[in-house]
Amino acid sequence: MAVPDVEAVMRSCPLLAGFPDTAFREVAAMARTRRFGADDPIYDRGSMQSTLCVIASGTVRITSVNAAGREATLIIFDAGSWFGDTVFSPGMPRVYGATAHEEAVIVELPGESFRQLMASYPESYPIALDLVSRRLWSAMSIIEDDALRGVTARIGRRLLFLAEIQGVRTSSVEPVALKLTREQLANMMGMTRQGVHSRIKALESRSLLALGYGQITLCSPRALQAYIQSLD
Repeated sequence: MAVPDVEAVMRSCPLLAGFPDTAFREVAAMARTRRFGADDPIYDRGSMQSTLCVIASGTVRITSVNAAGREATLIIFDAGSWFGDTVFSPGMPRVYGATAHEEAVIVELPGESFRQLMASYPESYPIALDLVSRRLWSAMSIIEDDALRGVTARIGRRLLFLAEIQGVRTSSVEPVALKLTREQLANMMGMTRQGVHSRIKALESRSLLALGYGQITLCSPRALQAYIQSLD
C-alpha cells in the first residue's frame, strides 16, 4: 500500500473540519500511520488507549463479543471515517473493539494531542460537537427503531445510519455506496441472511436500493427516509 499523505487524510476527516489551516501542520506532526491486514485487531474492548483514528484506506468494523465468544458487528467504517470511542473521555476503557475488516491504513492522533489542539483552536468545537451529537441521535434512533418499528423500517434506518456515519445527510438525493454485504448487514441486525435479503430486495424493487457485489447503494437517502416514515 502506498504511503498516505497524513495531512491530506486528516484534512478530509469531518471531525477536524473546524480546524484552521495552520492546525493541520501540527496534526500531521503528532499523528502516526499504521497498517493492518484483514481481520487484524486495531484495539481491544476494555483497553485504556485513547486515540482518534481516521481511515486512510480500507474498512474497519466495530465489534462486541459476548461471553461465549460470539462476535457481533455493530458498524463498518469506510475510508475517510473517524472512530475512537474514548477520545472525548480520557481515563475510560474502550467500550468496543475495532478490527480491520479488510486491509486498512489508519492515521492515529493521540487523544491527549487531539484534546490539546481543540483547546488551542476553540473554533473547532461547534463542528466536532455537531458531529458527535449527530452520531448520538442516530444511535438513539436505532434504539427507537428496534422498539417500535417493523423489520423493513429497521433495515432502512440502519442503512441510513451507515450513510450518516460517512457524513451523508438523510436529505441528500445523491447515491451513496456502502461497502457492505447482506451477510454483514444481517449480523448487524441480529437477523438471518434470508430475513434481510427479502426486505432489501423489496426496497430494491422500489428503486430505493441497488445491490452490487460487496456493496449496497442507497439510490437517494431522502427517498429512503421518506419511505421509512410512510411505514410508521
